[in-house]
Amino acid sequence: MIQTGARVRDASISFAAVAAAALCVAFVLVAILGLVAHASAASIVVELKNPVVLDALLLSLKTTAAAAALIVVFGTPLAALLSRPFHGRAVVETIVTLPAVLPPVVAGLALLLAFGRLGLIGHLLGEGGIQIAFSSVAVVLAQTFVAAPFYVVAARSAFERVDPELVDAAASLGASPPYAFLRVVLPPAIPALVAGLALAWARALGEFGATITFAGNLPGVTQTMPLAVYVEGQEDLQAAVAIALVLLAVSFCALLASRLLARTHEQNA
Repeated sequence: MIQTGARVRDASISFAAVAAAALCVAFVLVAILGLVAHASAASIVVELKNPVVLDALLLSLKTTAAAAALIVVFGTPLAALLSRPFHGRAVVETIVTLPAVLPPVVAGLALLLAFGRLGLIGHLLGEGGIQIAFSSVAVVLAQTFVAAPFYVVAARSAFERVDPELVDAAASLGASPPYAFLRVVLPPAIPALVAGLALAWARALGEFGATITFAGNLPGVTQTMPLAVYVEGQEDLQAAVAIALVLLAVSFCALLASRLLARTHEQNA
């Protein structure tokens, strides 16, 4: 009798879990289908030839590539540091991941008050003739600011999974810490790093709030694809849908690649 009751309870829980999962998937699919239903392949091809769409696409590709490079160069050593215990690590981790939970507009305002013409650092740069706010550089900084935490968290987790005995063995053989990191720690973590970078790049590609607040919405200069969707949606719905579908396809591919790479890394670990 007890076993029968346990089976009924387990079956009920399984049914509830499947039903909840189905509702969540359906909710996302309905939204996506609502977007796809408003455009045909022919209209997308036509709209992608629109100079506004092309400029936004090229600018997004350039700025996200630059943001990805900055994230790798500065985020990798930061993640390596956070993978090792030290006093104050929790505080540093909180600061590093804070942009991931900040409202994007707040992030953009913070960047503007720091690097704008009258900002903490911006006014010093302005004296040297350097203007960051409302430029393509501001777009890169905004994308880097909001996307970097996704890479750093993934990279830190990958470095933490490396066997510390391998590092100790390399040190006992006379390897310097940088050499041991490059030859022992980094290689097995590369799949996870690529997966984290793909996720961060997708986040940078979809950045809107911080960009429009810190960089503005100047066509050909700071108008990225999400901003173009917003502008075109008020004037030309078909153009907005075309850009949105490109963003959707690219984001889906990036997320799928990150999931597959992460799974491959876990299986090989």
